[in-house]
Amino acid sequence: MTDTAGAAAGADTAGGAGRGRWLARRLPVIGGIAAGGVLLLAVPAFAHVSVQPGTAPKGGYATVNFKVPNERDNASTVKLEVSLPTDHPLASVMPQPVPGWQIEVTKAKLAKPIEMHGEKINEAPSKITWTADGKGVEPGQFQQFPVSVGQLPDNADQLVFKALQTYDNKEVVRWIEPAKPGGPEPENPAPVLALTAADGADGAAAKSGGQAAKDTAADAGAVSGSDTTARVLAVVGIVVGIAGVAFGVLAGRRRSA
Repeated sequence: MTDTAGAAAGADTAGGAGRGRWLARRLPVIGGIAAGGVLLLAVPAFAHVSVQPGTAPKGGYATVNFKVPNERDNASTVKLEVSLPTDHPLASVMPQPVPGWQIEVTKAKLAKPIEMHGEKINEAPSKITWTADGKGVEPGQFQQFPVSVGQLPDNADQLVFKALQTYDNKEVVRWIEPAKPGGPEPENPAPVLALTAADGADGAAAKSGGQAAKDTAADAGAVSGSDTTARVLAVVGIVVGIAGVAFGVLAGRRRSA
């Protein structure tokens, strides 16, 4: 019985050691699979068409970049179409030339005219289309498409730009889903430009400049006052000096007499 128990214990020990060695060999593989799964899940959250930078001040002009990463490993992006917001039309839209891409700006008549610089505007850009002349955005690459836009509305918190990304295999990805506040990010979110309060730096600078001018004037007045005081004191000193010399001369004459 003792030998049997000892053999069984030895077998269990050997089996435990074997399982430990098997687990030790498998842990790197399991960890790699888990890490790969996490990366696969994380990629879609970053690889979508977006606006860079994501914010701009209200009521002004801004230069933004539509950043387009290639999500496919067997196809290239050869076309990008960006629809401009219709609820807050942008009267001025000027794309920057991008080597290897043709650019077309489509305009549409506005349901309600907008006023810009004192003029009424009846139509505004409604879509920008970039079409590749060559290979486009190849796998593992991204491309930025700069655009100057304005005048940004001062009565909105964001502008939504719906985008269509076309690959050379005819696949079209529609980045048009709006994000809901507090909700999860959509699978194909639309690019969004958040609008922030106008920067008060200019006003502060103007105010600071005005105060600086006042301070400068005050300093100038103080300097002028100091100069006047110095001159008066100098004149007084000269007069006192002359009076002293005269008093000394008179005193000397009296002693001589």
